[in-house]
Amino acid sequence: MTYQSAPKPLLDRVRTPADLRNFSSAQLAQLADELRQETIEAVSITGGHLGASLGVVELTVALHAVFDTPEDRLIWDVGHQAYPHKILTGRRDRIRTLRQGGGLSGFTRRSESIYDPFGAAHSSTSISAGLGMAVARDLEGRRNHVICVIGDGAMSAGMAYEAMNNAGAMKSKLIVILNDNDMSIAPPVGAMSAYLSRLLSSRPYVNLRQMAAQVAKRLPAPMERAARLAEEYARGLLTGGTLFEELGFYYVGPIDGHNLDHLLPVLRHLRDSEREAPWLLHVVTKKGKGYAPAEASADKYHGVTKFNVITGEQAKAPPGPPTYTKVFAESLIAEAERDPKIVAITAAMPSGTGLDLFKKRFPERCFDVGIAEQHAVTFAAGMATEGYKPFVAIYSTFLQRAYDQVVHDVAIQNLPVRFAMDRAGLVGADGATHAGSFDIAYLGCLPNMVLMAAADEAELAHMVATAAAYDSGPIAFRYPRGEGTGIARPERGEVLPIGRGRVLREGSTVAILSYGTRLGEALRAAEALAARGLSTTVADARFAKPLDTDLVRNLARNHAVLITIEEGSIGGFGSFVLHDLAHAGLLDGGVKVRPMVLPDRFIDHDKPEKQYDQAGLTARHIVAAALGALGVDAANEALPSRA
Repeated sequence: MTYQSAPKPLLDRVRTPADLRNFSSAQLAQLADELRQETIEAVSITGGHLGASLGVVELTVALHAVFDTPEDRLIWDVGHQAYPHKILTGRRDRIRTLRQGGGLSGFTRRSESIYDPFGAAHSSTSISAGLGMAVARDLEGRRNHVICVIGDGAMSAGMAYEAMNNAGAMKSKLIVILNDNDMSIAPPVGAMSAYLSRLLSSRPYVNLRQMAAQVAKRLPAPMERAARLAEEYARGLLTGGTLFEELGFYYVGPIDGHNLDHLLPVLRHLRDSEREAPWLLHVVTKKGKGYAPAEASADKYHGVTKFNVITGEQAKAPPGPPTYTKVFAESLIAEAERDPKIVAITAAMPSGTGLDLFKKRFPERCFDVGIAEQHAVTFAAGMATEGYKPFVAIYSTFLQRAYDQVVHDVAIQNLPVRFAMDRAGLVGADGATHAGSFDIAYLGCLPNMVLMAAADEAELAHMVATAAAYDSGPIAFRYPRGEGTGIARPERGEVLPIGRGRVLREGSTVAILSYGTRLGEALRAAEALAARGLSTTVADARFAKPLDTDLVRNLARNHAVLITIEEGSIGGFGSFVLHDLAHAGLLDGGVKVRPMVLPDRFIDHDKPEKQYDQAGLTARHIVAAALGALGVDAANEALPSRA
């Protein structure tokens, strides 16, 4: 059956959010239906974050209809739910370029639209940013609104509470919308709850509460305390919002986030309120709302590949090698079968890190701490003090959020915490925000830290085994997103000698020292150089720290050119090599060293192979670097095809 897109007459009339403000409530409801269908159709072509976007369609329509965006600042936490927002803010004609090279970002992005006041792709930043905007507005004497939309998952991060604590102590008007799509906080919602929310947000009720507070202040101290406790208790029973009120927010909710008859009047009350203090509106939504396959399986439709709109069936890639993530998980399971002290920790990414597989086998030894990377690291440190062997599986880019804990709680105390860093290097459609670009540099500068990078699946299995066996301090290993090379791997990895690399190909003129999965490109480059009569050595460093100084110095002494290559920023592996060679006196008129790293700029979303070509980290670029160092023109250098 061929899918036919239905007409969208109201959506066709929307060029900017201002157009929504002329629509009736009934028209806004119809517009939401059309917007939901447009989102489904677009993501079926591009892939992306579907479930979260479908869950906020009505909320998106209501926010843009009630508030004067972009003058009123609308901040989406994380941003993976912002596809409907993009469609309504002048980007509908490009929505089918989502996450494609040269197309729209999968997240909010300041450079993309004036309707994106703050870029985001990591969670829990919205309230801090929104408070900053609100205070800046107050300092300038402006009257615009600032609205932050944050999910219940993002509310598990400490940063959100730090921001709320600060906001509650200030007198800036800020509207925070808690989008609760997991029913983890909310009681059942319905007509009574919606009525109470309208009541609680109305001006008469706000004035009554403020008047009661003033009266309570005039009572004798014991009576004042009793009055306040009674009011708080009653309000807590009524709304469940005592926690937020204690942080200084005026709580309203919960309300049905898919019912515009509930959303619109409450949002108008918040907009028109003269109360100079922060508000929290609690809305309950459903991920994947309005699309049956996504409603039935919210986890599988959080992030999707291209799919059939009628059946919901997602496109499947041809069978290939297992992903590095799966190899890590299976290797960790193999180690845990033999060692009951091994435990695994993730920060709200069990499937993304492969620990869902570990949890199935060892449910009592796997811990998901929520979006709380800082806590995850110190939690692991605490377990390490008691003789356990914690593996903290976190994307490289997310581990950045826990850097102080890595330094203070792990490295300084020399605790044997194992860091498994997924998504090392460039990651394709998620772009710069998710690229693992900096971990070699930011971990390599820490005393006591051991650093490894897997060149292929077998090496990853060995590094898991090595980390499991290493009890002398913290150890970290990195591996990329996506499929492996297809190389055979052992049932269980071997423990590698710490700080020792390996040589895969012997030569005499050019040496290529790879750290990580650019090893395949290094071997291709060696073939091309050999075709030009340039004998080439290829080595896999395995370790950035401790560095295999014997290997590095031998390569420098016995070759005219030494090229290092890594999927990381300047300040990483290549810098460690240069530092060692400088102190060994091997840079004084001897070998020509050419470090190859990620360029000093953020690389936009695209297919990974295109990203690495833009980064200058392919076999072609290695050949050019070698020939350039030898004074040979490398223009249009031909390379052998992949096997």
